[in-house]
Amino acid sequence: MSVAKVIEITSTSPGSFEDAIRKGISKAQQSVEGIRGAWISEQKVEISEDGTISCFRVDMKLTFVLE
Repeated sequence: MSVAKVIEITSTSPGSFEDAIRKGISKAQQSVEGIRGAWISEQKVEISEDGTISCFRVDMKLTFVLE
């Protein structure tokens, strides 16, 4: 029998949503072992005063198996 746990994290990147996802998962793997999946629940952008995108943000849920 396996038991999984889900945690929610937020990650940002000045470059892209994909980069924010990769950075978030990489950082989480430094303290959580056995991450098996990620579900992206929200994607947002921050807009600077000149109208350009200044930051990409993702909220995601990570699933990992408890030993």
